[in-house]
Amino acid sequence: MDDRHISPRHCMKPSVESHASQRHWIASYGSIPAEIDAGRYPSINALLQGAMREFAARPAFRAFGHTLTYADIDRLSSAFAAYLQKVAGVGKGDRVAVMLPNVLAFPIAFIAIARIGAVQVNVNPLYTARELEHQLNDAGVETIVVFDGSTRTLADVIDGTKLRTVITAGAGDGSGATLAGPAADVKPDGAPHGALHNALTLPQALAQGERLAADPVDVTGSDLLFLQYTGGTTGLSKGAALSHRNLVANIEQFKAFMPDSLRPGVEVVVTAIPLYHIFALTVNFLTYFSVGAENWLVANPRDVEPFIDVLKAARPTVFVGVNTLYAGLAAHPRLAEVDWSRLRLSAGGGAAVIDIVSARWKSVTGSFIREGYGLSETSPVVSFNPQFIDGFTGNTGLPVPSTDVKLLDDGDREARVGEAGEICVKGPQVMRGYWQQPEANARAFTADGYFRTGDIGVFDDKGFLKIVDRKKDMVIVSGFNVYPNEVEAVATAFPGVAECACIGVPDEKTGEALKLFVVTAPGTDVTPQALIAHCRASMAAYKVPKAIHFVDALPKSTVGKILRRELRRVE
Repeated sequence: MDDRHISPRHCMKPSVESHASQRHWIASYGSIPAEIDAGRYPSINALLQGAMREFAARPAFRAFGHTLTYADIDRLSSAFAAYLQKVAGVGKGDRVAVMLPNVLAFPIAFIAIARIGAVQVNVNPLYTARELEHQLNDAGVETIVVFDGSTRTLADVIDGTKLRTVITAGAGDGSGATLAGPAADVKPDGAPHGALHNALTLPQALAQGERLAADPVDVTGSDLLFLQYTGGTTGLSKGAALSHRNLVANIEQFKAFMPDSLRPGVEVVVTAIPLYHIFALTVNFLTYFSVGAENWLVANPRDVEPFIDVLKAARPTVFVGVNTLYAGLAAHPRLAEVDWSRLRLSAGGGAAVIDIVSARWKSVTGSFIREGYGLSETSPVVSFNPQFIDGFTGNTGLPVPSTDVKLLDDGDREARVGEAGEICVKGPQVMRGYWQQPEANARAFTADGYFRTGDIGVFDDKGFLKIVDRKKDMVIVSGFNVYPNEVEAVATAFPGVAECACIGVPDEKTGEALKLFVVTAPGTDVTPQALIAHCRASMAAYKVPKAIHFVDALPKSTVGKILRRELRRVE
């Protein structure tokens, strides 16, 4: 990987020594080690290979009634790696986009990409054409593995990208079965749509790769593993450059906190959070794969009836979700049909877990929700409630080992215990920087190398971290980050919209929803329905405003900055 893409200051090896004297949370660790070995595995590949050897006969992933063992994953990912390297010409450091929901093709694709030293660019399969085109071009992607149901969106933008190789994957691909699902999109006359006529299916790629062998690639901890795109305050997402070492470190950090829920060859995990989300990617997939867990993939948790059928069949020992997912399940009458007797860990992240939701979940499952905090830029786990905590805390736990956290006020002075400040993080899990964003990197890190999260937190005297506010303007809808600037940029492009401002408002179903305040141009007639339809055509559904409120003017500061706090007071 050419390090010129990343600001050199942020490629340096993280250190926590300069601030170690004030890590007061260490006193609450008990038997937990204060430090982990971030180099225990030289790369994620070493971790994956070890698991596939040790647990070869054990089920690795189940989806849509089909199962792949660890040996199957090893064989299939080897074949796909050979195809990517020998046929598609993917080399070390090249970016490969993966635009898949939770299907068996996802782990096959990821492990293949990692084997040849390439970099996976995770893409939400529900993205609109505008979002997809930006991400593919920003990352310089030439190869993509795309879900059949997302091919029309890809076809709409492919001519404006550098893509040379397209591999389509269906719901059953990798299992040897053909399952009903969205077909790869074609034109009304049945011809392949747009430039996708050269696309290959995953089974076709595997068949070619099985006759080949990939050349060994020397992959080290400093090599990039993921470009994990995260929303930006400019309205365009940025790629957090995560290395093999970042992910190895975060896996080891989580293991140090939760050893009793990481029993080798025993755990059964149900994964309903999308694997392209960093929380599920690191915790559900990589961490539990490393200990030989059996992972049940749920592609559409909104379809609750079959989701509960999966839970009944799996009888999970581990469940990971966001607050809205827990709330929806806890309110469903069939949740009690599931045998929860084996459940050891219910982990919550992505958004604040509400105490009443944890209480309802525990009343049915017997397990409280154990909350943590993290970001795409930190691989993601920064803090978590360790296993000795025996009840819902309402906070995000202690910083994980080998991690330093300091809270800074507006003048960059360190806040005292009990005082609020911006959460700033240093540790081996912190990204190398934003991909090709030197100015953003300069703003994102302090002079002494701490990553500025933009979130506001408070430490108690035991070192437990509570999030008291989020990034100044960000809204979290069903666990997904939404930045008002992006929504406003899309809405303002609609004819008749003079200016607008977006805020988050409480919502029983999604935690928060978007409300858009709109000033229309004189003599125009803008309807809420038309504006929402315009937004829906340009953004993923969770970014679309739920309510439109027309106003004569937006509150502004003396320099013309929109005062969102005044809009919140209207609520």
